[in-house]
Amino acid sequence: MKIKNKKQALNLIEPSYLASLSALIWIALYYLPVGGALLRLTLPLPLVILQLRRGTKVALEGIIIQLLLLIILMGPIRGPLFLFPYGLLSFWLGWTWIKEKNWWYSWSLGIIIGTIGFFVRVFALSILVGENLWIVITRASYGLIDKLLSVFNISIFPSLLTVQIVAVLLIIFQELVYVLTIHIIAYAVFPRLKSKIPEPPHILNGFVDLNL
Repeated sequence: MKIKNKKQALNLIEPSYLASLSALIWIALYYLPVGGALLRLTLPLPLVILQLRRGTKVALEGIIIQLLLLIILMGPIRGPLFLFPYGLLSFWLGWTWIKEKNWWYSWSLGIIIGTIGFFVRVFALSILVGENLWIVITRASYGLIDKLLSVFNISIFPSLLTVQIVAVLLIIFQELVYVLTIHIIAYAVFPRLKSKIPEPPHILNGFVDLNL
């Protein structure tokens, strides 16, 4: 393939570099014992930037490059897990921001993608470790409920259904905060990278103003 102009060159180079960066962050998130929260926040950003700068087609190429790279480095199960939800979420956010959709739209569907991705990861990792990790999550949920009940001196024993509902609600709340935080970081940082996202809703203006 003959490169005829600068745009074609960038369309070849940027997907490789940004996909490799995202893959490196995923590997670090998977294996390093520290920095997990920061790495989770930065993981979708390279592919989102790629989509904002080069368009949807190039972003898909970047995701495919990252997928192939991670399959080679981590295997056919651990590698593709980056898609759930980080790869799909990055593509969704990039698409909605290119189309200049409002934050409520990108945020709400992002929460759904993140929640579904969480359950996909739990299922896949349960197969890898040979243990039902949902039981571990349920126990953590029960521990939280038990502590709250003891604080208010309430002597009741929650049912298994109640414990599982609380676990699901906690997962949804986690994704709500996570996707909103990505919006805030992108809104603050992307203009410095010659990219931008739609303005936040008026109700969130004071909340997202980081004065960076």
